[in-house]
Amino acid sequence: MLTRPADLPDLEVMEALRTGWALEPVDVEYLPVGFGSHHWRAVDDAGGRWFVSVDDLAVQRRSADDSPNDAYERLRAALLTGSAVHDSGAAFVVAPVRTTDGDVVQRIGDQYAAALYPFVEGRHHEFGDTLTQAQHDQVLRLIGALHTSSAAIWGVAQVEDFMLPQRDELAHALGGLGKPWDTGPYGQRARSWFAVRANRIEHMVGEHDRLAEEARQRPDRMVLTHGEPHPGNLIETTDGWMLVDWDTALVAPPERDLWLLRGAESSTFDAYTGVACRDVLATMLDLYRLTWELGDIASLAARFHRAHGDTADARFEWATMEHRSL
Repeated sequence: MLTRPADLPDLEVMEALRTGWALEPVDVEYLPVGFGSHHWRAVDDAGGRWFVSVDDLAVQRRSADDSPNDAYERLRAALLTGSAVHDSGAAFVVAPVRTTDGDVVQRIGDQYAAALYPFVEGRHHEFGDTLTQAQHDQVLRLIGALHTSSAAIWGVAQVEDFMLPQRDELAHALGGLGKPWDTGPYGQRARSWFAVRANRIEHMVGEHDRLAEEARQRPDRMVLTHGEPHPGNLIETTDGWMLVDWDTALVAPPERDLWLLRGAESSTFDAYTGVACRDVLATMLDLYRLTWELGDIASLAARFHRAHGDTADARFEWATMEHRSL
């Protein structure tokens, strides 16, 4: 996230490192990177460097019926799964460091949960970066290796339920287009954006539901997926590619990972199928493209249909929204 949480000072992050991992931090620095979690870089008293990820559990709720504890359990299950894959010998996994009591997360009050990672040296990429064909194939083989991992090591991984996060927020926003959105600096502009696209969005939701029902009929296709293997979550190191941010790990159709690596050529998945020996279904690629796009749109509805300020995150989201083709 670009905007640090106002109610989470550095001192509380440092205390979480002491309590959870018996680390004695001498310096922490907030990093305005990524989207979804908050990040800090930490240096301990021995000179070791660490990467700290903190999730706002209230923000990670998927619906009005969801709770911060539900979000916490999802996060913990995903990170335990990533840790299990790493421990099975998957060197490409940047796994969370275990706490002193063997867990992978440390609660900070009721609202936040922290995870700690080693600081990985290498070439970092951005979300929208374009990979070369050779890089693309290397990543596909990595994903193929993940998808062929034994179910015995999946551990506590949760299973895809094909739910659209914040669907209720999206429906609430679309139902409120007849009234002004006096919710903040971007409210009225966001209302106009949604009004022009309301029919298209409703069509997309219907198409998502149809494809999700198709996916439910094929539980035999489920594999362990990372969820977001885009360039922003990849690091090139001298030992090969590393995959970070395992907080979305889930048992799901393979296309949950593959749609983000979709190329223009019909042979784009050859490197994957050569490892995984699985078919790639175009309909399921469409399902996860829609899931991602509608998730973004629902998040924007939640942001701007409710009270908001002129923060760096709000400005970034509005700029993304304003230039989104739909």
